[in-house]
Amino acid sequence: MEHKRRLGVLGGMGPKATSVFIDQIIDATAADRDQDHIDMIILNHASLPDRTHVILENNPEPFLREIEKDIRLLEHAEVAYIAMPCNTAHYYIEEMQRMTSIPIIDMVEETMKEIHAQHGDGCKVGILATNGTLHSGIYSKSALKYNMVPHVPEPEVQQQVMNIIYKDIKGGFQVDPKETEEIIHNLVTIDGCQCIIIACTELSIIPFSAEAKRVSIDAMDVLVRRSIELSQQRD
Repeated sequence: MEHKRRLGVLGGMGPKATSVFIDQIIDATAADRDQDHIDMIILNHASLPDRTHVILENNPEPFLREIEKDIRLLEHAEVAYIAMPCNTAHYYIEEMQRMTSIPIIDMVEETMKEIHAQHGDGCKVGILATNGTLHSGIYSKSALKYNMVPHVPEPEVQQQVMNIIYKDIKGGFQVDPKETEEIIHNLVTIDGCQCIIIACTELSIIPFSAEAKRVSIDAMDVLVRRSIELSQQRD
C-alpha cells in the first residue's frame, strides 16, 4: 500500500503564524474527504528563543540546542520533509540541515526562485521582514544569487514594520492592513520595487487587498504550496 509523505512542522515561531500556516495548507489542499489531506506532525515550540535577538546578539547555541531536540522528535515520527514557517530562523537552515538527513524545505530559496521566474534578471525586490532577517542578509544574498536587486526599507519605515510585527501582531492586537499596504505602495511607487516579499510569517496574517497582493509575493504562500506538493508524492 502506498502512503503519502508525512510533513513535519517546526512551529511556534510565532504560534499564530504557525496556526495560519496549518490553516493555509488545509485550505490549499484539493480534498473531498479527510483522507485526501496531507499528514502533519506539528511542533508548536513557542518557548524557543526569539530569532531576531539570537541573530543580533550572535548567540545561536541555545536556539539550535532546542531546535535539534525538535528535529529528533520529527525524525522519530518518520516525517519525510520539514517545513519551518519562520523566515528569520532560516538564517540557521544550514546548521539545522546538518543535524538531519530529512530535507528541510528552504522557504527563502523557493521564494526567490519563484520571483525570478516571474520577473527575471534585474528585478528590484523590496523586503518586508524583521530586523533579524534583514541583518542576516538571507533574502538579499539570495536575490543577488538570482541576479536581482534587493531593497530594504529606510530605518524609520523598518521601525514601523517592527512595530506592526512585535507590538501589534505578536502583542495580540487587531492590525489595520492599510498601514502595511501603504508601506508596500511606497516601496513600489517611490522606491521603484517591482516585487515586494512578505518575508515575515507574522505579516502573512494580515488580510491584504488585491492590489497589495498583485505587487507582492508571500514567502508563507510559497512554503505552503511546496509543502503540499512534496507531501502529496507517494512512497
